[in-house]
Amino acid sequence: MDMRKLVGRNFARIRREKGLTQERVAELSGFSQQYLSSLENGKRNPSVVTIYEIARAMGVDHCDLLRALPKTARR
Repeated sequence: MDMRKLVGRNFARIRREKGLTQERVAELSGFSQQYLSSLENGKRNPSVVTIYEIARAMGVDHCDLLRALPKTARR
């Protein structure tokens, strides 16, 4: 899987699991909602710093955004 899609998929999953909207993550992280939407859709190539800041805003480890889940765990 392409890294952009992996990060986007994990971002969307974690965000939903935490009950956060893109708008709320934007407030917490300082990134625009438009940027986060593009990230979630696999259209952005985030830097390591961006991944770290977004993960921190959601209260998770940055590695959670990079981790490939087994196919049985994907939704």
